[in-house]
Amino acid sequence: MRAGSRHGEAMEYELAIRGEIAGIAVPDSAIARAATQLVRDTEDDLLYNHSRRVFLWGALTGERKSLKYDAELLYLGAMFHDMGLTQAYASPDMRFEVDGANAARDFMRSYGLAERDVEDVWTAIALHTTPGIPEHMRPTIALVTAGVEMDVLGIAYHDFTHEQRDQVCACHPREANFKEGIIAHFAEGIAAKPLTTFGNVKADVLALKDTNYVRQNFCALILGSTWPK
Repeated sequence: MRAGSRHGEAMEYELAIRGEIAGIAVPDSAIARAATQLVRDTEDDLLYNHSRRVFLWGALTGERKSLKYDAELLYLGAMFHDMGLTQAYASPDMRFEVDGANAARDFMRSYGLAERDVEDVWTAIALHTTPGIPEHMRPTIALVTAGVEMDVLGIAYHDFTHEQRDQVCACHPREANFKEGIIAHFAEGIAAKPLTTFGNVKADVLALKDTNYVRQNFCALILGSTWPK
């Protein structure tokens, strides 16, 4: 299905694009609207709805932790975080996280945003699959990862109320097979560049999905290096 063919959807779905969801105001600035349209036209339903949920989980986490975060920057980070999995933005040899970060950077610069803001969103996307680091960084970076971890791994699931979970998923549903589906999307996005999984969690994806995949070993690289000792 071509993502750009979704423009005739029902009014209920359109209401989820803007307004307030689970008490979180969805950014509705010109750049936020443009980002929404770009991602919607580029990604399929699974990735698009996942990205929107990532923003909402991240924002709800920020509210719960009383963090001072910029909702627009968080939104941009969430919306672009998986763009590197799409054919339109995938490079032949860089990590998909970097591809998504670069797409966000180019998009933000085209709107003249401050370089500090661009850097925060770039870093948020580039590090969103690197556990243990983003949580110690600035709110945009920490909250994109928090949103991803909630939606994909269920981390902090019980820190959200039933009402919050229900409202977010009513507006942006999880497919019945979302768990398998998101793994399949990861695998499709990185299968052509397996070396980019070295040292990160996506190695587990190819280990599951590609019978020919051989995981690189850090110690073997050290012992096999050109140094004599």
